[in-house]
Amino acid sequence: MRTLLMIGVLSIFAGQLTATLSAEDQKLPRVLLLGDSISIGYTPYVQEMMKDEAVVIRPMGKPNPKTGKTRPENCAGTNNGVKQIDRWLKIDGGNWDVIHFNFGLHDLKRVQADSGQNSNNPDDPRQAELEDYEKQLREITKKLQATGAKLIFATTTPVPEGGVKPHRDPEDVERYNAVAKKIVREAGGSVNDLYSFALPRLEKIQRPVNVHFTPEGSQQLAAQVVTHLRAAIRDK
Repeated sequence: MRTLLMIGVLSIFAGQLTATLSAEDQKLPRVLLLGDSISIGYTPYVQEMMKDEAVVIRPMGKPNPKTGKTRPENCAGTNNGVKQIDRWLKIDGGNWDVIHFNFGLHDLKRVQADSGQNSNNPDDPRQAELEDYEKQLREITKKLQATGAKLIFATTTPVPEGGVKPHRDPEDVERYNAVAKKIVREAGGSVNDLYSFALPRLEKIQRPVNVHFTPEGSQQLAAQVVTHLRAAIRDK
């Protein structure tokens, strides 16, 4: 049943992103979702929940030359974000009413100093140390703010205990979230605290010793995202 549910939702995901917008859709508020694989997990549910309320779009990768199909683009960390943000803002003509975004889970993971490849060694550096994360997130947020869209930052979801791979320190999540919340609030944006939402229910919605969520967990995160998107659209 879960497999059938996911196939159905992913089919909706692909259809909404590849179909030409109807005249009716063009009248709806436009929402851009930016984030890593956690947001990839909840995006199709958000799109389904808001199909009659907003056009919800996220970055997509290049079509497979053999199949022609596209896969959701992982926005990854702020190192990638500062390079790609101008392109992402132009997707489908831009003109966003609301931008819901997150960076952090990739930034705080450990990587090999010489290659930048993922590392399971806690002695290796983070992909973006906190000072770099702050600098780069400010740069990204400034560009988002310049669009005039309502900004919503989704806090990075918890890293469970037990030794996830690549290595991440669970306590780093709160440190990075604190910096991010300060930046987005200074920019006039709001916070969707997915960290606080997920933390007390991790055993039920997150995969064991894994930063990713079950389909049911992604649905619950999506419901939180939709609540904040609806509020932002009402206030626009």
